[in-house]
Amino acid sequence: MPASELSAEDIAARLSAAGLTPRVEQHAQLTSIEAEVPDSLSAETWGALLEAVAEADRFGLLANSLNGRTLWAAVRTTAPATDDVRGPGHQR
Repeated sequence: MPASELSAEDIAARLSAAGLTPRVEQHAQLTSIEAEVPDSLSAETWGALLEAVAEADRFGLLANSLNGRTLWAAVRTTAPATDDVRGPGHQR
């Protein structure tokens, strides 16, 4: 099993252990992991969630009044393109 697939499975397992129900989808260049986040979580649980998604290549939290909050992570299954090597926090 490729390392990227193991990483995505580990993230999903850690989200599940924190009480979320992750959805994992394989795409051409990445594996995505998403989970709905309940309105109230302890600081300890938030810490566990952030530690889990920090292992991904990219992650974030989508929040709006219609759909609630969705925690997402993406793990690359292919090497990044040469224009995507600057790392997090560097805008194009």
